[in-house]
Amino acid sequence: AWYVPCLASLETLQELCRKENLTCKSIGITNRSLKSYEVEYLCDYKVEEGKAYYLVKWKGWPESSNTWEPLKHLNCPLLVQNFLRDRNEYLSRGREGKAMKVRNHVKTLKPAIADYIVKKAKQRIALQRWKEELNRKKNHKAMILVENTVDLEGPPLDFYYINEYKPAPGINVLNGITTGCECADCPAEKCCPKEAGFILAYNKRKKLKIQPGLPIYECNSYCRCGPDCPNRIVQKGTPYSLCIFRTSNGRGWGVKTLQKIKTNSFVMEYVGEVITSEEAERRGQLYDNQGNTYLFDLDYDSDEFTVDAARYGNVSHFVNHSCDPNLQVFNVFIDNLDLRLPRIALFSTRTIKAGEELTFDYQMKGSIDLTSDSAEGLSPSKKRIRTVCKCGAVCCRGYLN
Repeated sequence: AWYVPCLASLETLQELCRKENLTCKSIGITNRSLKSYEVEYLCDYKVEEGKAYYLVKWKGWPESSNTWEPLKHLNCPLLVQNFLRDRNEYLSRGREGKAMKVRNHVKTLKPAIADYIVKKAKQRIALQRWKEELNRKKNHKAMILVENTVDLEGPPLDFYYINEYKPAPGINVLNGITTGCECADCPAEKCCPKEAGFILAYNKRKKLKIQPGLPIYECNSYCRCGPDCPNRIVQKGTPYSLCIFRTSNGRGWGVKTLQKIKTNSFVMEYVGEVITSEEAERRGQLYDNQGNTYLFDLDYDSDEFTVDAARYGNVSHFVNHSCDPNLQVFNVFIDNLDLRLPRIALFSTRTIKAGEELTFDYQMKGSIDLTSDSAEGLSPSKKRIRTVCKCGAVCCRGYLN
C-alpha cells in the first residue's frame, strides 16, 4: 500500500471534523470534544462600557468562530499572561531610538499590535509542537527544548529528526563487525580498543582521555559486556538536556546546554545522510546558491563519503561555529569498523556552564564544509567567497574560511 503524508495542518483537520460532525481520535476530536470550546490563544483586546474583552481563538475551530469574551469567562491565566507580555514587548520596542511607554488604560489595540500578538501566539504553538515532535523521535533520555525570544521565526520547514546515519542507496554503514570482546569486566587485554591497536578512550570516570585525532573504539553489539560497560558512551546518546534557541546576533538557530557539562564529556553525535563525495560536490553547488550547507566530510581515512545534515539530522544540526569552541570532533567506531565511515562525536573541551551555547570550530579536521543555518561557514577547500565570522570570540579569525 502507498502512504501519502497529509499536507493539511492539525487545525484544518479539526475544523473539517467539526464542520462535518465527524470524530477522529487521532487528532483529538471525540464525541465529547466535538462541540467543546477551549481557548487556543487570544487575538485582540478592547474596553466597552468599562469592561475588558478579549477576542478568543477557539482550539480546533476556524477563525470565523472567534468571539469576544470578558475576562471572567476565561479560565486561561497563562494565555492572558502571554497576551499581555507580547503586547508589552511590541509597545516597548524602540521607535526611532525612543521606546514607547506601555499604557494599561488603552481601550483598543492598533491592528499592527494585534497582528503581532497573533503571530507570536501561532509561533509559540508551532514551537511547542516541534519540541514535542523532537522529544518523541529522540532515542535518549535527556530532554530537548526549543526557544525563540528574538523574532517570529518558527520551526524549520524541511528538517527531519533522526538518531543515526541515514545512508544513501548503495551505502552500507553497518559492516565489518562479526564478533566482540569476551571481557567480563572491560577493559581487559583483549578489549575492543586494544584489538584495534589503540588505547581505551575513557578513564574510570567515563571522561575522554585521548588526544584529538585519535579514534575511539567502543564495545559493540557482539561484545559480552553489558550496557553498564565503561566503554559504551557515545552509543547511549547525549546525557544532557539541550535547548535549540534563536540567536540574537544573526546566526540563526543555536544550541545551549541546560546542565553543567564537565571537561572531556561526550555531548552529542553528528548525524545526517551519508552520501558519496561526488554527490556532496553536486549538493554543495546547489547549497551555495541558497547560502548554506551542512556537509561534513568523513575524512578520517579517506574522502569517499560525506555526511549531509541539511534535511536529516539531530540537535547537532543547529550547533554554531566558534573560533574558540567548547566542543571537539572525534571519530568513533562501534558496530562498524569501516575506516571510511566513522561516527562523529562531539566532546567538551572545557567545563561548560548551564545556559552556555555549544559550539565547535567548522575548520577542525573532519568538519570541512559544514555551516550553520545562517550560512556562516563555507569550505576553504572549495575556495568559495569568504564569509565573515560572527562568533564574537576574542581570538576570532574574522572569517570562517
